[in-house]
Amino acid sequence: MKTSDFDYELPQELIAQTPTERRDASRLLCLDKKTGEFSHHHFYDLPDFLRPGDCLILNNSRVLPARLLGNRLPGGGACEVLLLIDRGENVWECIVRPGKHLRVGARMSFGEGELTAEVSEVLPDGNRLVKFSYEGIFLEVLERLGKMPLPPYIKAELQDRERYQTVYSKVNGSAAAPTAGLHFTPELLEKIRAMGVNLGYVTLHVGLGTFRPVKEDELEEHEMHSEYCVIPQETAELINKTKANGGRVICVGTTSCRTIESWAGEDGTMKASAGWTNIYIYPGYRFKVMDALVTNFHLPQSTLLMLVSALAGREHVLAAYEEAVRERYRFFSFGDAMFIS
Repeated sequence: MKTSDFDYELPQELIAQTPTERRDASRLLCLDKKTGEFSHHHFYDLPDFLRPGDCLILNNSRVLPARLLGNRLPGGGACEVLLLIDRGENVWECIVRPGKHLRVGARMSFGEGELTAEVSEVLPDGNRLVKFSYEGIFLEVLERLGKMPLPPYIKAELQDRERYQTVYSKVNGSAAAPTAGLHFTPELLEKIRAMGVNLGYVTLHVGLGTFRPVKEDELEEHEMHSEYCVIPQETAELINKTKANGGRVICVGTTSCRTIESWAGEDGTMKASAGWTNIYIYPGYRFKVMDALVTNFHLPQSTLLMLVSALAGREHVLAAYEEAVRERYRFFSFGDAMFIS
């Protein structure tokens, strides 16, 4: 299968630059994965498509304000560091700019010296290992000095950083938001729970690899990035119980999907698990656990579009995307949503 098979035309003005005023007021395109039929709704209509005994699996990872703007030392020019993975001992794997000036031994300062850093290693993919020095608690320093690491296609300044967090975010560690969850409000979650739909939480810390387009012509040759994820015991038990009772396991976002599919047994049973996953889901994949998916609209030729196509079929998905473009849906992180069932 060719990567170009997952291309589509998207007018630039349909890339959402800001969140909707109300989280659940975004639009919702519902797609039947078997027939390809679709219908148009709003996200607050989602309970109409859920059934008592179903369970929603949500990713409770929280986005770090991981973008640091500072200066090179001594007396150098501007620099930018984007934290990706905590490697322990105050060392983080980072993307840095300008790369040519930030080789091993290069030093940087942020917040007038409140936080300093030194490049300790250049990795084969160009990322850097950076060691940080500071007083106090690193996450508190980051909250003061860091900015939200919005995707490169969002040019507008984010007015309220909580709008790039889900209302149920809890565990710090992501470099990007699990965006399908941005549409939920506490009230909508309570309504869903009250109708007999169970909520289960997993954690997958989203890396920036999620935004990288597939560069290989043959999609099977793409090397997937790794992300850390956790399935708690109570979530594993909930999934097993839901399946045994004939309910549907509905993932909120591709990150929740990748988490449970990474650790499911071949027979679809779940156990409490934790570790790194680089699962790559594209057409031909057999889903072991997930029955339905709440998701946003994804970039052309991306692994996320391939995952969605594995669930609903490439032709059905691309036809739904064409319809969304015709109907002027908003795309990507702050955009509208789909429910594929």
